[in-house]
Amino acid sequence: MREPNKQEGVEKSNHSTSIFKRYKQGFWLLSFSSFLFFASFTMVLPELPAYLAGMGGEEYIGLIIALFTLTAGISRPFSGKLTDKWGRIPVMVFGAVVSGIAALLYPIMGTITGFFLVRLFHGFSAGFKPTATSAYIADIVPPDRRGEALGISSFFGTIGMAAGPAIGSTIFLEFGINVLFYLSCCFAVASVIILAGMKETLSDREAFHPRLLKISKYDIFEPAVFLPSIIMVLTCASFGTVLTLSPDFSTYLGIENKGVFFTVFTGSSLIVRIIGGRLSDKFGRVKILKFSTMILFLSMTVIGTSTTVFQFFAGAFLFGIGYGLNSPTLFAWTIDLSPQKGRGRGVSTLFIFLETGIGLGALISGTAYQAHPERFPVIFVVAGLFSLLAFIYIFWKTKRS
Repeated sequence: MREPNKQEGVEKSNHSTSIFKRYKQGFWLLSFSSFLFFASFTMVLPELPAYLAGMGGEEYIGLIIALFTLTAGISRPFSGKLTDKWGRIPVMVFGAVVSGIAALLYPIMGTITGFFLVRLFHGFSAGFKPTATSAYIADIVPPDRRGEALGISSFFGTIGMAAGPAIGSTIFLEFGINVLFYLSCCFAVASVIILAGMKETLSDREAFHPRLLKISKYDIFEPAVFLPSIIMVLTCASFGTVLTLSPDFSTYLGIENKGVFFTVFTGSSLIVRIIGGRLSDKFGRVKILKFSTMILFLSMTVIGTSTTVFQFFAGAFLFGIGYGLNSPTLFAWTIDLSPQKGRGRGVSTLFIFLETGIGLGALISGTAYQAHPERFPVIFVVAGLFSLLAFIYIFWKTKRS
């Protein structure tokens, strides 16, 4: 792998330079591509539970997120290896194309089985593009700017996650579910088009060959990133619960637009993502993670015990702050710990734990819920305890170190 291309992504680290001048065109294009990509698959999330219920599958609501994250997790070792061998750009393009195709398949598959097959296929998109994106950023950003750069990139991704559900619910209310799926496809295609002309950062690339799909245990897990991966899986169990149950919780509280909850928590996440990444560069990853995991625990308690719309959105705001600090810090720490020639593998390992956490949180919460809103307090508080466990784990491991 060659040294980072300063002309393409960022200039040499200079703390006094404006943030817009520090980062070059390639970096901003990649960040905007992340916005389009995340918006493409999150815009359908608020309406999928009702869509599934309309087909008679209300009891399977927990599988909506769980199956998506299952295939995303399964694909991570492949995306990590291909990112390190085949290249960053082709892996990003593949992930975005899969997202676009999946969006077109939803209206065609009119059965519960067909719906879940599409969800499994759709998960491959999330398994590929974010892995290659993180590795590409690591290639072009100096080490003392990783937290900030990943914070900026996730800032754009979070805007997509915020805009997607809000746009999706609005389009659904005005034009129906099929138009929503077609719009999702358009966003995915646009995220591919914007990558045109970007230069590959991986040297010694290999041409694609089926042998690259042969995975060994060495390709599945990067031992150097075990600690941030454990923290990721615990905190993402809370996130999986939020993704799965917040639409029904919104309906229970009389909120018509189920995307507003996502807008509130991702909006507050935006506030802290850039500054949080920069703080982790300055003060260290562990200090930020101690704070973020505790905020996540408190926010889940606030959300779960909500009896008013104000409390529900206040909990969403707190959750966004905790998650906005947690995510870019964990990714920056993972890249810090990853071997240079195994950045794709290190990032894919973290993503495997991310999807495992989200999938377990979604599956457990959806199974426990079973359309009984009186169970919301217990489910959310228990899910929040996983973030508290992450907080305790950080203290225990760092104290031993």
